[in-house]
Amino acid sequence: MTSRRTLLTAALGAVAGSATAGLAASPAGAWPGPHLTVAADGSGDHTSIQAAVDAVPSGNPGPFTIKVRPGVYRGQVIIPADKPGIVLRGQGADPTQVVIVDDRANGTPRPDGGTWGTSGSASVTISGAGFSARNLTFANDFDEAAHPEITSKQAVAVLTRADRVAFDNVRFLGNQDTLYVNTPDAATVSRVYLRKCYVEGDVDFIFGRATAVFDRCEIRSLNRGSTTNNGYVTAASTSIANPSGFLIVDSKLTSDAPAGTVFLGRPWHPSNDPAAIAQTVIRDSTLGAHIAAAPWTDFGTWSWRDARYAEFHNRGPGAAITADRPQLTPTQAAAATVDTYLGDWHPQH
Repeated sequence: MTSRRTLLTAALGAVAGSATAGLAASPAGAWPGPHLTVAADGSGDHTSIQAAVDAVPSGNPGPFTIKVRPGVYRGQVIIPADKPGIVLRGQGADPTQVVIVDDRANGTPRPDGGTWGTSGSASVTISGAGFSARNLTFANDFDEAAHPEITSKQAVAVLTRADRVAFDNVRFLGNQDTLYVNTPDAATVSRVYLRKCYVEGDVDFIFGRATAVFDRCEIRSLNRGSTTNNGYVTAASTSIANPSGFLIVDSKLTSDAPAGTVFLGRPWHPSNDPAAIAQTVIRDSTLGAHIAAAPWTDFGTWSWRDARYAEFHNRGPGAAITADRPQLTPTQAAAATVDTYLGDWHPQH
């Protein structure tokens, strides 16, 4: 089995080599609000994503676009809560040509002592409301095999904490805990919308307590080389007060892992919080043969049967209707839509 690190390194090398060629294919059109350009070769306003974010005025009243020319941009990026409305736009011909990446894990030592923790491992942390990204790749290429001394291998590519965060034609690459969709606190509802995106990983690689809609996405489970358990797609930790957790709709769940070795989800209770009751619906989607026949599973002592899991009108070799696979009724399905999950916010229109 080819290592995840080898594949990502090759992809990043290809991006770096094609950066100059990609400039000719940069999309034209209007950019919302004022804008800055990031270019790794020095031809823009800044050479790093963080420098451009730092240049956005605090409390900016409307959209502020950061145009990113093709290249690989390595280093942690923090988008603070006092900088709402940032629009990150990749200018390559496709999302593979702009890659924003870092390589730290939960257990990676910090320079000032201790370790980064799961949240601190994120390559990109988004706390500014109204953030959007289009046509680029976020990655965490922490090399698990090269660091056997690190046992806490969670390595987040993107952590969202804000409301009204949208991703369009974006790739998220990682292994364990790739995409962390969260909220500022358990009492706050934050919404995330992903349109035609690609998310890959192995263990709990879509997780958190946000309301997150995956619309026409590909969600790919990596093959860990096991014949019995190649991971878990979701680990929602939805607050019991929030009726809307994860909605995966009109999407494809894919993998080259052996048949029946990947689970759709398990219920995460951060700090054993009993009020974190996972809510996940997967509907009108194609499930590959890698999905287990009993696809929902326990998380430690927390039973999946106490979570709010359901499917509806799925198809493909990994789809089935059994006692271990709760299904929505037509009436319930009518209330489990992109519109109902996102409420008064309409990025899908």
